[in-house]
Amino acid sequence: MWSSVWCLSESNTCSSRSCVEVKATHRPTLSRSTDSGSIDHPRGWTPEGRPWWHDDLVTHDTGAPPELITGLLPAADHSLVRTVDALSDSQYAEPSQLPGWSRAHVVAHLTLNAEALGGVLHAAHTGRQRPMYASDEARDADIESLAASGPSEVRDRFLASTTFFGDALAAMHEHDWAGSFDRTPGVRTVRLVDVPLMRVREVEIHHADLGVGHTAEDWSPDFCAVLLESLTRVDPGVSFEVRPTDLDRTWRYGQDDGGPVITGRAGAIGWWLTGRGTGAGLTSDTGALPEMEAW
Repeated sequence: MWSSVWCLSESNTCSSRSCVEVKATHRPTLSRSTDSGSIDHPRGWTPEGRPWWHDDLVTHDTGAPPELITGLLPAADHSLVRTVDALSDSQYAEPSQLPGWSRAHVVAHLTLNAEALGGVLHAAHTGRQRPMYASDEARDADIESLAASGPSEVRDRFLASTTFFGDALAAMHEHDWAGSFDRTPGVRTVRLVDVPLMRVREVEIHHADLGVGHTAEDWSPDFCAVLLESLTRVDPGVSFEVRPTDLDRTWRYGQDDGGPVITGRAGAIGWWLTGRGTGAGLTSDTGALPEMEAW
C-alpha cells in the first residue's frame, strides 16, 4: 500500500556529543494553517493539565516499512541542521511559532529529544533498558536551562545530539528492536521500533515551528503520508475524512463513519491535524473545519 506514495531521500548529519534527559513541549488546543503564522492556544501554554505529548502518544505502527521511516531521517536532519546552523544569535531569542517558546526553546527541545531517544537506543543495543526521561519535571527544567545557556551552547549541543542519535540508530541490530522502554520510569511503555517515527516527527514538525522559512509545504510526500497515517491512531473527538490533493490516498479519523471531507495539500492537512495555524489552503464539504488540539 505504501509503494505508490514513497520516494526515499538521503543526506548527511553533523558532529558529535553525549546524552541527557529531556523535556517535551505542549498539549494545549487548536489553531491551524499552512503558512508560518503563530499558533493560537486558547487555553494557554502551561505545563499543567497535559495528559499526553506528541513525542509520546502518537507512536503506533503506521504500516509503512520500518526502513522507509528510518530512511526519512537523514534528509530531515540535514535540512534542520542547515537551518539551525544559519540562525543568527539574535534569532535564538526571538519567538518561535509555539506560544511562550523562543527559537532557543525549540532547538533545545530538539536537542534533548535526540539525546533522550539516542540514549534509549544505545541502552537497548548494549542489552540494557532505560527510560526516555527521568521525569517530566526534569525534562522541563533541562529545556529551560539549555535554552537559557546562550546561542553557541544551544547550537553546538544540537549539532552534537544529531550525530549522537544518528550513531545510536545506525548501531542497532535487528534483534535490538524487540524490546520497549518507559517514557518516564513506570509510565507509558513505548516500543523501541517506534523511535524512528517519534524522531522524524519531532524533526519535521518543529523545524516548521521555528518559523524561519521552512514550512509544512516543504515536507516530503513520504513524511506527509507517515504523519497522516500515524495521526489516525489518535481520536480527535470528531469524525472526518481527509483527501490530500497531492497524494493518491485518503485517511479517516475519529470513531464513526461520516463527517466532513477535508481536501487540500498533504502538508497543509498535516499542519492542521497537529493543531497549527488556521487551516489556510484547506476546504471542507460542510464549509467548516473541525477544531484540532495542538500537540
